[in-house]
Amino acid sequence: MIHTIATTPFEGQKPGTSGLRKKVPVFQQRHYAENFIQSIFDSLEGFQGQTLVIGGDGRYYNAEVVQTVIRMAAANGFGRVMVGRNGLLSTPAASHLIRRHRAFGGIVLSASHNPGGPDGDFGIKYNAANGGPAPEKITDAIFAKTKSIASYKITDTPDVDLNSIGISKVGNMTVEVVDPVSDYAALMQQLFDFDQIRALIKSGFRMKFDAMGAITGPYGHAILEGILGFPAGTVMNGTPLPDFGGHHPDPNLVHAKELVDLVMPGGGPDFGAASDGDGDRNLIIGRGMYVTPSDSLAILAANATLTPGYAGGLSGIARSMPTSAAADRVAAKLGIPCYETPTGWKFFGNLLDAGMATICGEESFGTGSNHVREKDGLWAVLMWLNVLARRRQSVADIVKAHWREYGRNFYSRHDYEEVETDAANSVMKALRDQLSTLPGQHGIIAADDFAYDDPVDHSRTTAQGIRLMFEDGSRIVYRLSGTGTAGATLRVYIERYEPDASRHDIETQEALADLIALSRSIPDIARRTGRTAPSVIT
Repeated sequence: MIHTIATTPFEGQKPGTSGLRKKVPVFQQRHYAENFIQSIFDSLEGFQGQTLVIGGDGRYYNAEVVQTVIRMAAANGFGRVMVGRNGLLSTPAASHLIRRHRAFGGIVLSASHNPGGPDGDFGIKYNAANGGPAPEKITDAIFAKTKSIASYKITDTPDVDLNSIGISKVGNMTVEVVDPVSDYAALMQQLFDFDQIRALIKSGFRMKFDAMGAITGPYGHAILEGILGFPAGTVMNGTPLPDFGGHHPDPNLVHAKELVDLVMPGGGPDFGAASDGDGDRNLIIGRGMYVTPSDSLAILAANATLTPGYAGGLSGIARSMPTSAAADRVAAKLGIPCYETPTGWKFFGNLLDAGMATICGEESFGTGSNHVREKDGLWAVLMWLNVLARRRQSVADIVKAHWREYGRNFYSRHDYEEVETDAANSVMKALRDQLSTLPGQHGIIAADDFAYDDPVDHSRTTAQGIRLMFEDGSRIVYRLSGTGTAGATLRVYIERYEPDASRHDIETQEALADLIALSRSIPDIARRTGRTAPSVIT
């Protein structure tokens, strides 16, 4: 039976770049998740009888909300839902399912790289029919609905058995429980030369993949250890757990320290990689070499034609504005465009759908291509493996050869996490107030608040971060992140281009020292926030 439940709005249900993210106890409030889910459905048209994909990263409260979404989808008139076994789907796998099965859209339950557990974070986002995050016109409509919602629809049916693959019914709606890995694994085998990677493994090549107690564990076990034949134990922390086994599932040098300590010294595995809570981010390291996400994007783009899925070349490259300009230099040599977009994968979707870009990336450990409409951590790992198998060089040798050819973009991100919101906003206001006066000081030739004119739909997106551009090609960028759930995260990006190969081995923070000092002094971060140093440096 379908019930219509009276409710009242909750404040602050505004979806960010990746949906609505709040602490678990916030979502556990009576009607809270239901209000947001109904607001999604009320913002959509034409889904009666259509297919909805549902899945999440397995974090705490995932199992309960999956069942809620199923009941509400049935009550609102969807004809079928496809849900990953045990309610699990990586974000890129969900994107692929939506696209492959021509679903109307999907609901992904995740807070990405944020911590999980009873006191951790939870999130809900809607992905559109192209498999990508909902565009702003939909998220704006959802937010508007959350402010006026008076009721939601839900069935009183029992929980669906999600442990076994199969088909059942909830009211008039079909529920299909699917293997969360198989369709995605088949896609990866179309894009990459698994036989070449197997030959690399037979030569003695060793790797470690850290799933960080999160969603990519089953994918790593099935693809890396199963299909490719890496030995058992290659995948670390491979069981998805509600609290990610205590891991902070953000694949950077701080939170993936166990992996870094195994791979970076001599004598360890040849290659190391990690992914995050929902499987859309990646960390790439080799012996003695950390590959920044900006460099990884540029190197994969430069070597893409070594892989079957991209042998015909790239139509273009896209990067988020804070990401280093390393990819721009590759695009220039290839004679293809490089698009600079705001942060948020949804901005790449139009370019990918229009065939204007093939490979995309963000400095926040996200890389992907036109195979789905999300960033994809395991895809990036497999592409690196394919390149390593073709070139038969170490990670360090490939990176250094790239720097010799294109120059090196020294790059670092300094995060000031959980800053009091008013203090973080005061930093950005101080910068905006100086935009007209900064050029001519400290070697700065231009300063602006980045705005993006979409070349496909001609929409304009403003206030995307403060850019300070220097005469030598260096940059400092400031922006507030929309991925946290407490206070604000002030991100400061520092970049210096160095064409001289004799200077490529300087330690990054040393190479950027004068720009780092400027990045703190210009907006007076210490005085405005009380922070004398960033929380995390990557």
